[in-house]
Amino acid sequence: MIQKIGPRELSAQVLAAPVTEEDFDFETTDTLDEMNDWFGQGRSVDAIRMAATIAHSDFNAFVLGTPGSGRHTITKAILSDTAKQAPCPSDWVYVNNFETPHKPNAIELPPGGANRLRAAMETMIDELANDIPARFESEDYQTRRRAIEEEVSSSHEEAMSEVFENARARKVAILRTPMGFTFAGLHDDEVMSQEQYEALSEEERKLLEEAIEETQKELSAVLRAVPKQEKEQRRQLEELNYSLASQGVDEAISDVKEAFVQDQAVQNFLEAVREDLIENAELFLKREDGAEAGPFPVATTKHYAKPQFQRYTVNVMVAHDADDTGAPVVKEDLPTLANLIGRIEYASQMGALVTNFTMIKPGALHRANGGYLILDALEVLTEPLAWDALKRCLRAGEISIYSPGDRLNLISTVSLDPDPVPLRTRVILIGERLHYYLLSALDPDFMHLFKLEADFNDEMPLESDAKEGYARLIATLARRAGTPALDVGAVVRLFGESIRATSDTERLTLNTSHVSDIIKEAGFWAVKRDASRIEAEDIDKVIAERERRAGRLRELSQQMILRDTVMIDTDGRRAGQLNALSVMQIGGFMFGRPSRLTARTRPGTGKLIDIEREAELGGPLHSKGMLILQGYLAATYATKVPMSLWASLVFEQSYGGVDGDSASAAELIALLSSLADAPIDQSFAITGSVNQFGDIQPIGGVNEKIEGFFDICAERGLTGRQGVLIPASNVKNLCLRDRVIEAVKDGQFHLIPLHTVNDGLEVLTGIESGQRGKDGAYPEDSLNRRVEDCLTEFADIRKTFVTEARHDRASEHP
Repeated sequence: MIQKIGPRELSAQVLAAPVTEEDFDFETTDTLDEMNDWFGQGRSVDAIRMAATIAHSDFNAFVLGTPGSGRHTITKAILSDTAKQAPCPSDWVYVNNFETPHKPNAIELPPGGANRLRAAMETMIDELANDIPARFESEDYQTRRRAIEEEVSSSHEEAMSEVFENARARKVAILRTPMGFTFAGLHDDEVMSQEQYEALSEEERKLLEEAIEETQKELSAVLRAVPKQEKEQRRQLEELNYSLASQGVDEAISDVKEAFVQDQAVQNFLEAVREDLIENAELFLKREDGAEAGPFPVATTKHYAKPQFQRYTVNVMVAHDADDTGAPVVKEDLPTLANLIGRIEYASQMGALVTNFTMIKPGALHRANGGYLILDALEVLTEPLAWDALKRCLRAGEISIYSPGDRLNLISTVSLDPDPVPLRTRVILIGERLHYYLLSALDPDFMHLFKLEADFNDEMPLESDAKEGYARLIATLARRAGTPALDVGAVVRLFGESIRATSDTERLTLNTSHVSDIIKEAGFWAVKRDASRIEAEDIDKVIAERERRAGRLRELSQQMILRDTVMIDTDGRRAGQLNALSVMQIGGFMFGRPSRLTARTRPGTGKLIDIEREAELGGPLHSKGMLILQGYLAATYATKVPMSLWASLVFEQSYGGVDGDSASAAELIALLSSLADAPIDQSFAITGSVNQFGDIQPIGGVNEKIEGFFDICAERGLTGRQGVLIPASNVKNLCLRDRVIEAVKDGQFHLIPLHTVNDGLEVLTGIESGQRGKDGAYPEDSLNRRVEDCLTEFADIRKTFVTEARHDRASEHP
């Protein structure tokens, strides 16, 4: 026989999700079309599409919502679709700045141009490495070089011969010594000896000395002309070398110039390369002998890779194929400063750090230039200097590369200052709502740079036309996960879990990650039992296994109650004692547990002691609930006399913090029970907050709270009397497990909605609460009359005590 507690008791029909198999006309999700649009997210999808297509550069977007709502997947899909219709962006390269090497030049090229320019430069260097040595080793060059050298040499020899002939005519001998030239007289074409010189007369000696002096002057003049002749020789050789190198370089570079005739920046670069190649043609004349030369013939050697030719390299930053279409969509998972704006690498040489333009590396902004960059807001904000660098680039409209060391002056070494690259990227930040609101409030640049917000819905209304669409969403998630199809029973069960995730029977969750995970786990259990499709029992298995995996602490908590370590009564009656309900969350698992709430009262000065607050265990919301309780008590009972109550309230065996106002209704009822000396039926638990008018207000976690008390009662044995009192406004949040629903259906457990405190008093005490009559008094024997009488009696006791105290003091001091 089904036992009814009261006329307002809830039936089993309102405790489950309002979705049945009759709502659908399919057997399995195989027959449902895939969901091509983004179900339930129309507002955010429109915002992302606007960000993807609007021309203005400062309309970047922030995508906000809870994790699991599909923000990343939907954002990337929308941007990818839009990017297909966009033109392919430009290529970018860095090349050497021959005038100021520490400031490399950035060059923009059409798609495919970067790789073509690099290949053309490599081919040109390889050709010159073979052509220039061949030109300088050719017979024509050697003949022309010998002619220049012989011309200078013969001119010098003729001058020296003339000097020697003139000296001989003057009878002077020119002798070569290790120290240079020396002079002596001649006698019969022989060098004059000392005796012969001493035998000369004074006049003959004077004439010989004059001849020697004249010869010295002629020889000095010839020798002084040698450097000029050598300089002229070098000039002629340089002209010859320049002419020969110019011919080779011009022939090699002409093909590259023709290939990029429309690009003035490349033409300027090639002209600078031409001048440098001609001036440094000796770079191509270095020979590699022995093992260093390598096993391949010279014609196949990659000369462009040699260190001396690095100055002519093209450093490709961003490259596309010539036939590429569409803009890039880049998602940077590790947005460090270097990964965002690029970096300049260094190499250690002889204990020093050196770098050059070939060691400039691109960042995500370079790769996404001309397209879209997706970043996780929290990742950017937590990386040092990354957020500041991103804002600087967006404000300036260009990508400037620098390192943290340069910014903070941590290192002193030769560095580069590359040309900034113009930025044409749309940045999409993805984060939680808290990140968006904090940035809006604290960063003055944020709203100027990110003008669009795409706020993802967490849930959607459960309407008749939404059921079919949500079923298609479930089918789509199953196909993408590669699981078996779901039959209609499994879909109904999944609707229940979706509703339970929102704690609202009128809404469905849009946390697709949560739904997808259930489908994947159900697919695992279906395959394990060799089933071809997912059925309702597989969804039930998923839920049971999840609760089992995460339920260790819940089981320990229940065991402490069942073993009477934590004292909770589920039968009997007692004044001032009540079972309150709370929710504990450990990780992603929530469960409810009952707590014993007690109240003690006596005459006093109107002080209501919250022991939790006095012990500094109560939070601000709990304290607020207590103050509301005091307001209700003072304004409802014995309003014509001073509040003369002393009362204490406490959660027994509670050794941790307490917060929230969901127990304020229980606290008020326990207090009134104590004042009226009306025992409370311990078969019940209650949850709900109260306002100053005694109305019961909704609370959170109602399903977990009911199930937590039910499990304790079920373990001890259901008596048919037990149940939970909940706010009437929480009825729409009920989506209970089958074990509770079956017990309610069998009359073994009861759920009673409350609108006011009086409703709860009547159910828990079995005494009519009573309403004030026309005379302003509560009915005799009503619970409210007993409360008011008690408070009036407390006031009389207080008055008598005060009067006697004054009389005693007057007697002591006449």
